[in-house]
Amino acid sequence: MSLNWQPSCSLELIQLRAKLLHEIRTYFYVNNVLEVETPLLCHSVGTDPYLEYFTSHYSIPSRDYYLQSSPEFAMKRLLAANTGSIYQITKAFRNGESGRYHNPEFTLLEWYRTGFDLQQLMDDVESLLTPLLTVECCSGKAERITYVDVFKNYTGLNALQFDAAEYQACADKLGFPEATQLCALDHAAWLDFLFSHVVQQHLGVARLCMVFDYPACLPSLARLKLNDTRVVERVELFIDGVELGNGFFELTDVNEQIRRFDQDIMHRKNNGAVKIDKDERFLAALHSGLPDCSGIAIGIDRLLMIISQKSAIDEVLAFPIENA
Repeated sequence: MSLNWQPSCSLELIQLRAKLLHEIRTYFYVNNVLEVETPLLCHSVGTDPYLEYFTSHYSIPSRDYYLQSSPEFAMKRLLAANTGSIYQITKAFRNGESGRYHNPEFTLLEWYRTGFDLQQLMDDVESLLTPLLTVECCSGKAERITYVDVFKNYTGLNALQFDAAEYQACADKLGFPEATQLCALDHAAWLDFLFSHVVQQHLGVARLCMVFDYPACLPSLARLKLNDTRVVERVELFIDGVELGNGFFELTDVNEQIRRFDQDIMHRKNNGAVKIDKDERFLAALHSGLPDCSGIAIGIDRLLMIISQKSAIDEVLAFPIENA
């Protein structure tokens, strides 16, 4: 039997990836942001209720470790050890994710700027990405819009006030009657469903779009906004309807972090997901003191898709999962 051993993408794409990584590293070097490395194989992993994780068995002593879906917790341990601003380009892993925009192994750029608030982080994102985005793929000026405004624009709904009847009527009108059964009375589930099915495709047409200030029921690891606790200081990046990154003015309150972990763990239990324990090393770092900082993770493979104007992630990977 003859196996296909050749790379799935062209040599030009392999060279373009190398150029992209070089330009990213140059940006951070010029801006005095330290490049770091953290383990791919760790004792713990995130508690996100919607993710599945890879495990690997270590023989001596016998125990399971996790392949990381993000270097976030380890990088924050470095921040708590006073590294200052840091970045990393690394592999990340998510089980069960494969498709047009997903490969279970992918390349992630993650960085943290100490002393930056969310607006400064968005400035940083724009400064990094603008020179990387070619005229062909992105010709317009970057846009910044709040989640509440963009959600209202395309659904007519108030994202901060949940009215089940109004949300159901909106979904029915837009042709998604299944949303009522899928989302029930879960405000966060409704927001995720309507945003992904109705709003996202309109975001970042031929330009970078940054949606910020998310409803507090979608907190991830962002802190509540001081002057409006109905929202958290979170931003997501989109180009041509494709999500590129997720960032936060980072949560530093260890007690609030424990509460969110416990909430995620209960959600996983209620939905029959694999049990995940809290990362106690990360919590110990938070307890010792995480400096005020903002951070973001951007998918390099999706960014390369946008730059090269390819329609699927497999077209920019040397060896996607089917050919690995």
